Amino acid sequence: MSFDPHAVDLDSADPRDITCYLNAGENDYDGRLGARVSALFVILIVSTAVTVFPVLAKRIPRLHIPLYVYLFARYFGAGVIVATAFIHLLDPAYDEIGPASCVGMTGHWADYSWCPAIVLASVMGIFLLDFGAERYVEVKYGVCREDPEHIMTSTVNNEQAVAADIPATDKKTDNDVETQSVDTGSIERSFKQQIAAFLILEFGVIFHSVIIGLNLGTTGEEFSTLYPVLVFHQSFEGLGIGARMSAIPFGKRSWLPWVLCALYGLTTPIAIAIGLGVRTTYNAGSYTANVVSGVLDAISAGILIYTGLVELLARDFLFDPHRTQDNKRLIFMIVSLLLGAGIMALLGKWA
Repeated sequence: MSFDPHAVDLDSADPRDITCYLNAGENDYDGRLGARVSALFVILIVSTAVTVFPVLAKRIPRLHIPLYVYLFARYFGAGVIVATAFIHLLDPAYDEIGPASCVGMTGHWADYSWCPAIVLASVMGIFLLDFGAERYVEVKYGVCREDPEHIMTSTVNNEQAVAADIPATDKKTDNDVETQSVDTGSIERSFKQQIAAFLILEFGVIFHSVIIGLNLGTTGEEFSTLYPVLVFHQSFEGLGIGARMSAIPFGKRSWLPWVLCALYGLTTPIAIAIGLGVRTTYNAGSYTANVVSGVLDAISAGILIYTGLVELLARDFLFDPHRTQDNKRLIFMIVSLLLGAGIMALLGKWA
């Protein structure tokens, strides 16, 4: 027997039926095809450009991008990633498959609080992958990153290079060949350690971008608000992706950073195009859609929580032996971080 909202006895009604009725959705598409198609191109161009900017600033010194502009992009982006994890992924996941949702009250979804369990499994899985990558690099190169002599030597070389305002590898010493070999090995180790964590980060963001694109292509009266908000949303996330990518020591002729930038820039427009293709049949509020988007949001939340707090905040601010000691610069980095997190959290009011 179907639920009749006009004949409800609150003393005997099944709370599950009430919740599922209230949460049930339908296809909301209301036209404005031209505006939706424009969103595809606007988000493609803007998000890709913003993602590429930090990479260009780092890889092409002749552009003369001021240091503080680069630092703002990098740490504003880090704040965006952290806020995305909690506000744009974890909260929607609870709404879609949490204990108070229709899904969470139905069948075996009601047997356990699966949303935090999926997030926990995601965090632990990413930790194991990250640790495995770190350990693999340590064993392969026979160098422990906690080796005091290695850290001290690297720090001294870097400080001397900065003092002389020239790259460390340009300073001629008695063991110049050995120094260049050590520097090359350090760069290769650093790349292999960081690229795995970055790919995991982009994977989590892309999951989220697919859901966003589908919703923008099929949403109804909310489209007018959602369109501009998602332009900023995707741009800020792209800034976080690009800023993190700029810190990875890719080879000067490597094509990988440009491919990764393009991959992020294309994901949401492709999802919008798919949404437009099913615009009259897709139901974002259906049971199946809630299960799929809820699970993906929970997985992505775990990925970004781990990446944001460990890879971005802890490593950059707490455990980096080469972190700047300049209080002015540190304050600027912290303010940029908080600003990124604050603005992205505010956008959660609309999207």
